[in-house]
Amino acid sequence: MYKMIVCDLDETLMNDDGTLSETNAAAIKAATAKGVFFVPNSGRSYTSFQNDLETMGLLNKTDQYTISYNGGLISENKGNRAIAINSMPFEIAQKVFETGISVPSADTHIYTQDKLYIYHPNEDDAKYLHNRGVSFEEINDVNLDRFKNDNIMKIIMDLPTMDQRKKMQQKVESVVDPQQLAVTFSSDRYVEFNPAGVDKGTASIQLGKILGIKPEEIISIGDNNNDLPMLKAVGLPVSVANGIDGVKKVAKYETSVDNNHGAIAEVINKFIL
Repeated sequence: MYKMIVCDLDETLMNDDGTLSETNAAAIKAATAKGVFFVPNSGRSYTSFQNDLETMGLLNKTDQYTISYNGGLISENKGNRAIAINSMPFEIAQKVFETGISVPSADTHIYTQDKLYIYHPNEDDAKYLHNRGVSFEEINDVNLDRFKNDNIMKIIMDLPTMDQRKKMQQKVESVVDPQQLAVTFSSDRYVEFNPAGVDKGTASIQLGKILGIKPEEIISIGDNNNDLPMLKAVGLPVSVANGIDGVKKVAKYETSVDNNHGAIAEVINKFIL
């Protein structure tokens, strides 16, 4: 019996336009009514999907949870109370940031526990974020000292091609020991840097332990590279139909429909209801 579902948001639960379908929302409500935890597990901040939690019937609920920043933060929905913080050491964050801003074609995101800051955001990235309800503050300061007393959750760069993203990874890893980093790619636009050992999978297992749920009792659903750790960590890894080949390869189930046509409802109806 599955007791928890951890689910990616963009291009998995959400439609391409950033909206949550009534079909998926109704299925999530039915699953939670049966006592199954539904946990959004996103690279984004929890602040960006509060309206979607409300549609799912999970907003401000005690004993309901979210995972944000690729595993950087686990929160209880009631008051968005942090129950686990897996932040990046400041010295590492500073080196990653300095590398990102050295590449003119990149815009560089700094995620603190509660806010997103972007160095020189480009128009296309700003539009993508706006469609998903993500707010940010633009910064032009190359000095990160203002964040020394904040929890820096992750740093990511928006770049138009995978080749450029991989080159950014190599550039970062030339100044930061790769063993100190967890590197993923997402949404066919970002290369993402978390501290080593922090990813969607470790956070899923971490939350499972808190709730007394075993890995084999967890379903994970995703579409992209940064979802692979959570797919590999649980009992039932699921790829949506629009998932990348690497995700489909590790999945034990692939939905017959894509994210725009109720893929999550398909999973819930098949394995929970």
